[in-house]
Amino acid sequence: MKLVIQRVTAGSVIVNGECVGEIGLGLVVLIGVGQGDTVSIADTMIDKLIGLRIFSDENGKMNRSLRDVGGGLLLVSQFTLYADCSRGRRPAFTSAAAPEAAKSLYDYFVWQCQNAGVPVATGIFAADMQLRIVNDGPVTILLEG
Repeated sequence: MKLVIQRVTAGSVIVNGECVGEIGLGLVVLIGVGQGDTVSIADTMIDKLIGLRIFSDENGKMNRSLRDVGGGLLLVSQFTLYADCSRGRRPAFTSAAAPEAAKSLYDYFVWQCQNAGVPVATGIFAADMQLRIVNDGPVTILLEG
């Protein structure tokens, strides 16, 4: 599983010209599910994601978590995180999980984040989406599990 985590002051996802999910302060998370990823891996990633201390405290130090600042999550599936560009110029996606398995684990990820008491917005799995992101910092973290 791969996550691209962006600290934002605002984020939204648009599908067919309509906003389907948005947050203010929080994290926009692009989620790639790979072959062999499990619920256990997802649980570890969720715990790390929610507990990451990447928001500034009163001294300007990255010392606060998503919960500490009352932020939200915008979770967006993105199989292209598994692009293999090592040969030629057309990416291969053979390491990405099959769509059915990826959707199941993505849905689990969303559900577990909601159960953790964090406000969650999402994109639509496998849709053509446009993201609007106001990256704060900019702070972008790559997390692999």
